[in-house]
This record gives sequence, C-alpha cells and structure tokens, in this order.
Amino acid sequence: MPSRWRESLRSARFRILASMLAVAALGMTVAGLAAYLIQRERVLAEIDDRLTLTVEGLQFLAEGGDPAADAEPPTTVEEFLTLAMTRVLPDHNESTLGIVDGVARFLPSSAIRFRLTDDPAFIERIVAESDPDRVVRGTADTAVGTLRYVTIPVTIQDDPSTGLYVSAYDLGAELAEIDQAFRTYALFAAVALVLVGLVGWFVSGRLLRPLRLLRKTAAEIGENDLQARIPARGTDDVSELSRAFNAMLDRLQRSFDTQRQLLDDVSHELRTPITIVRGHLELLDPDAPGEVTTTRHLAIEELDRMNGLVDDIALLVKTSRPDFLRREPTDVADLTEQVLRKARALSPAHEWGHAGSAHVSADLDPSRITQAWLQLAENAAKYAPAGTLISIGSVLVREQEGTAVELWVRDHGPGIPQHQLDWIFDRFARVEVGRGAEGSGLGLSIVSAIAAAHGGRAYARNPTGGGARVAISLPLSAHDEEEPDAAHPDR
Repeated sequence: MPSRWRESLRSARFRILASMLAVAALGMTVAGLAAYLIQRERVLAEIDDRLTLTVEGLQFLAEGGDPAADAEPPTTVEEFLTLAMTRVLPDHNESTLGIVDGVARFLPSSAIRFRLTDDPAFIERIVAESDPDRVVRGTADTAVGTLRYVTIPVTIQDDPSTGLYVSAYDLGAELAEIDQAFRTYALFAAVALVLVGLVGWFVSGRLLRPLRLLRKTAAEIGENDLQARIPARGTDDVSELSRAFNAMLDRLQRSFDTQRQLLDDVSHELRTPITIVRGHLELLDPDAPGEVTTTRHLAIEELDRMNGLVDDIALLVKTSRPDFLRREPTDVADLTEQVLRKARALSPAHEWGHAGSAHVSADLDPSRITQAWLQLAENAAKYAPAGTLISIGSVLVREQEGTAVELWVRDHGPGIPQHQLDWIFDRFARVEVGRGAEGSGLGLSIVSAIAAAHGGRAYARNPTGGGARVAISLPLSAHDEEEPDAAHPDR
C-alpha cells in the first residue's frame, strides 16, 4: 500500500493536478492579499484625513471660530481644552483626551468606545514625544488596542500652562470589516481549491487513461520482439501519440532488421573474396616484376584489414551472448599497471603517464576490459601528436545508481568536436574534424559493447586544457571490496 501511494505521488496525474492547484492557490493568495492591502491602505488614509480635520478644527477654534457668537475667546489652556472637548465630538472608533502640564484632565462629553486614560503608559508616551512647536502623529500598541493618533500642542498667551489635545482611532475596530471580508474570502478560496482538486482529479484521470494503456502496451514489447503495436483510435492528441509511437517501433524494427542483415552480409560477403584474393596473391611468381610484388603486398594488407573488420563485427555480435564474459575477482590497481605497461608498447613516440589507481577488487573479465582499455589507448596514440603525454588511470566515482570504477585514458590531442561526443561509440562512426586517423569505425563500438556487457557504459568529454578524456564506467556489485592503499592512503 505505501509503495502504491508513492507511485501515485510520482504519477503524471498527481503532478499535473498539484501544479494546477499550486498555481491557482498562488493566484488566489496574491489577488486576495493585494485586495486586502489596498483596502487597508485606504482605511489608514481615511483615518489620517480625519485626524487632519481634527487639527484644522482646533485651529479654527483657536482663531476665534466658536459657533457661539457671544462667546469669549479662551484665556487659559484649560478653557481652550474645555471648549475643544465640547465642540469637537469624537468620531466612531475615536477617543480624545485633553492633557494639561502632563496630566490627563479632560475627556469628551459624549459616549466613546474606549478611553485613552485606561493605559497610563500610553499617556506617558504621548507626553514624552510631544513637541510644543508641531503636531505629532504616530501609531502605538496599547492596552486598549492598536491606535493611530495625533497630538496637538496647546498654548495660550499669558498662561504658563502647556496643554495637549490627543485624538486617537482604534485601528483594529476600523480594520475589522475588511479583516472579516478577507477571512471570508480565504474560506471560500479554500473551498474552491478543494472543488478544483476533486474535479481536476476526476478529469485528469479520464484524460490520462489512454496514456496508461499506452504505457502498458509499451511494457509488453520485449527487447527482441517489436511486433506488438498500440491500438490507436480517434483523432485526439493521445491517438496521434500512439500512431507516432507505432511509427517509431516500425523504424526500430526496420533498423534492427537492417543491422542484422548488414552483419550477416558483411560476414558472408567479405570472407570469401578475402580467402580467394589472398590465395591467388600468395601464389604469385616471386620472379615477377617489382610492381606485381608491391601490388601483392598492398592487396594482402587490404585483405588483412578487411579480415580484421569481419573479426570486429563478429566480436560485436558475440557481446550479446551470455558466455561473452568470464568474470573473476580482479584487482583494479594491478590491472591499471598492466594496461599501462602494455600501452607503452603501442607508441614509444608518446610519453605515457600513470594518473592514479582505484584500489578495489571488482568482479569483471580482465581480458575483455584490457582489450577495451588498450583500444582507448591506441586511439589516443593515433590522434595525439608525438611527444605529448597520454595518461592512464582508474578511480572510484559516486553515481546515482551507486559506486562505480572509472577506467580512463586522457590525451592532449585536438580533442573531439562537441557535437560528436554523443555518437563516437556508434558502429562505423568516425570523427572527421581534427581527429582524422583512419580506421574501421568499430573500435569504440567494441569498447562500448564490452562496457555494456559489464553493466556499465563508455563516454568521452573534452577536459579543460585540451585533448580528450575517454572512459569506461563499471558499476561495482555488493561483494566488490575496496582495498586500503598503504602507499597512497588518500586515494
């Protein structure tokens, strides 16, 4: 059951649905948050406008604008604050306070939702930050809530007292309406996402059902049996995919048939003429003119080359046989030393270097691996200029599938064109740019086949500094053991 659940999480159906829900949730969140912030800023701007009107109203009173025409202008701070508390009525969610010489003295005559005097710490803050020459605005978290306030200094000529008129709005109460609206929006958005998820799961299941049939049919196609085809009905995208897949299988079938026929034709057609021509040439009279002798040698050399081609093709055919390899526990470090000694004999004109060994015992066919490794060394000797260094080494590497041992050869020749790195191991492939040595085109194919027979792979790259680095990567089995290197403990 857990494995089936994990398989569902990795399915295309789940990933498509998860992506849709993620995008929808992100869009809803951004839209809702943007709307909330815009409305919140609007409410805060309105509060600031009301506080500004309060300041202007007090200025109007100070300039003698009392609606009572026969009223005398205030002569003391207390009289002015009394007049202000009487004339300026608090708004909804607003509270006012009159302070004289740092002491809260005056409260509005009308009913208010909260009193500023309920938080003495806030009164102390107001008095401390007040300025006799300017109006002070601010926001504070208090015992009665978060307040947006304005402090207006009050002074009367000939009165030594100093006064403050404080007007404050409860931001929580002012923002309660849009907070409730946002919570309602979040609830409906969550319900909408659930509905989208349910509908999307059902619809995606119906849409992807033909793909599951496609996968099931494809899994039934064996490695050596390409006769099965996927039923394609309708004209939708999935049906077109099925037809394209069937067409690909047709091409693969033709390719395999052509390749098999090619191997049969090469083996059959070349061996007979090689034997006949070689037999006739070897029977030539040694007293014939020199041109005949030269032609005889050239013909024999070409026939030998053709015979080698046939042998290479036959070897490629054998790589698919179960008895191709004769595995045995092999010390990779010793094998590296042996290959290096044999490679030095391939080209005395090059400098051969040992670039480290992997000290591990691996289960492999040492004869086949030596053959493949020397093929890499021979290629390097062909393409690298005389006198340059060719390095041979082995190393343990960590791959996604596990630990592997890498057997590599590095030269300092012209390198391999980047766009040709992926197919140089194909049969009859030859690199023509900068690495134009002649050959059958099967050497690296044999290397790749030997690596594949061991469950590994062959690959090439152009390292920094020029040249080419060609390697064989062989996975290590569970019983392969790494051996300590007393001479090189850091390897």
